[in-house]
Formats: sequence, structure tokens, C-alpha cells
Amino acid sequence: MILDGNDPAAIAAAARALRSGALVGLPTETVYGLAANAGSDTAVAQIFAAKGRPSDHPLIVHVADASGIAHFARDVPAFAQKLVDAFWPGPLTLILPRLPGVAGAATGGQDSVGLRCPAHPVAHALLLAAAAPADPAVPGDAPVWGVAAPSANRFGRVSPTTARHVHEELGEALLVLDGGPCQVGIESTIVDCTRGVPVLLRPGGITREQIRQACGIAPLSRDDLPSLTPRASGTLEAHYAPNAQVRLMDAKALQTGLDLLGAEAAHIAVYSRAALRTPSARLVLRRMPDDAAAAAQQLFAVLRGFDEQGVKLIWVETPPATPEWEGVRDRLQRAAAA
Repeated sequence: MILDGNDPAAIAAAARALRSGALVGLPTETVYGLAANAGSDTAVAQIFAAKGRPSDHPLIVHVADASGIAHFARDVPAFAQKLVDAFWPGPLTLILPRLPGVAGAATGGQDSVGLRCPAHPVAHALLLAAAAPADPAVPGDAPVWGVAAPSANRFGRVSPTTARHVHEELGEALLVLDGGPCQVGIESTIVDCTRGVPVLLRPGGITREQIRQACGIAPLSRDDLPSLTPRASGTLEAHYAPNAQVRLMDAKALQTGLDLLGAEAAHIAVYSRAALRTPSARLVLRRMPDDAAAAAQQLFAVLRGFDEQGVKLIWVETPPATPEWEGVRDRLQRAAAA
């Protein structure tokens, strides 16, 4: 069931659902999330079941504002606070030391918790409504201080960036708030703040350089501390995969492959920045934007669209090896690994 996220009655219905332990499809500026009360292990278990996701794979907890940190984390390093001040609300998740006894299921049993404050107005309205004081007229009612909300899709598949994507993937029984197409389009940047220095676990719309400028410390990569970093959402080698097989190659290799196939080329989609000669009318072509942010915003919708057109192979021009393209490159590499 899709409801208009700009309708106060829809927000109220979604908040009641969360407070009762049900799941809700939630729009954010990054992708749509599958939300449940982060403080209820029973509610969170439904997320893992609906997605087919391993229960030891941690979820990100979304809070209405920075004050929500105190409900889930026991310490905020000075550099992490600078990142909160610079980028919240926004597409940045911080891994912080977890308070004992809270959000155990949502964190996969780890002693750390990933926290984010989404910038989407519908998400913000729902988080505020869910955290309202308990209603004495409703037995068992209690505030929801944060929601665990991984992407609202089957585990490992392409993330949803519209309410329709969520509805098609998880069924009409799920209450989904429609907040329009996601503006960022790929999942949040994740920074581990439990090691004394920032460690970039997952690139996203906020770049390494922006992190460095905000907190004064250049972030390490997870490869710099492979045995020390915690598990985090969206960091499996194979992830974000459409049904069709994805292959990355440079523009020259793309053109060579098309020329070799010639007029017989079929069931192939091509997504590239370069202008290519197309020997077959049966090819599905889509031009990738030259701007990294625009490419990120449309990436998952493009991959889903190719699947809907029934292609078997998706050939993608490898994005530039520059900082602003790191998030798009990461998602495409993981999609190709699947």
C-alpha cells in the first residue's frame, strides 16, 4: 500500500505502524529504506526475514536529529561530532560505540552502531512522529527513538529509489510512504569512528575530501585496517546486483565488443558516457551523465530499467577514477562482482 508521504494522515499511520512493531517503506534522500523500530529485536527480525538478509549483517539506525545519538551510542569522538555538525541531516552514517543493551539485533550483535540522520522531509516527519510521547490511550505504546532501515529490497539486489520499486519488490501489503524519487540515489557514506581516526567503510555522496575538510583528518580506507573494522551495511564484495550480468569496461573495449558482435548483438544494454557506434538496433542504449552526482542519482533506476527490458548483459563504461565518482564506482564494481 503506497501512501502520499506529504499527507499528515499518512505520516501518522506510518508512525503508528512503527510503534506497533510493523515495517514501513521509508523514503530518504539516498534510497528507500525498510524501516522498523530499532529498539525492538522482534520488529527488526522482520526486516531480516523480508529481505532474506543474514541476521549478523548490521543495519543502519536512522534518528530524527543529533540528540538521537544519546539513545544508541555511548561515546562520540571529537572528530565524529565535527562530521555530525557538518553533514547531518544528510547522507552520512557514523559507526559509533554502542550503548550496552540497546539495538542488539539491529547491529548484528556488534558493540558498535551505525547512525544516520536523513535529510528527506518525509523521513524526518516520520521519525519525529514515531518519537512522540506515549499515548496513554494506546496499551503498550512507547516512543520509537530510531528506526533500523536498510534498503527496501531483497538482500544483495538493486536498491529502490522510488516507492514503486519498493512496492514491486516487497509487495502491496507493506505500507510505503511515497516521497518521490531519491535525490542522491546511492546509499550513504559510512565512516567508522571507533578507531581514533575516521575510516571510510563505504563511499557515497559525501567524498573523502569533504570528510577531511570537515573534521581535519584524512580518512583511512577499510583496507588499511582489514582486521579491525566492524561489519557494515553494503560492504560485501558482491552487492547491488540486477538480474542481468554487469560488466565494466573502458570506452574502447565497449566499442570493440559491439563491433565484434555486429548486427547480431541482442539482449545487451549499454550504459556509457562515450558516444558509441551501435551496429544493432536490438541493443538497449542509455547515456551515463558526465556529472558524478547525476549519475549516482539515476544509477539504480537505470539498472532496474534494464532488467525490466529483459536484457541478459549490461555493459557499463567504467567511471573515472576520481574522488567524486568513488561512490558510483563502488556500486558498479559490487554489482559486477555478483
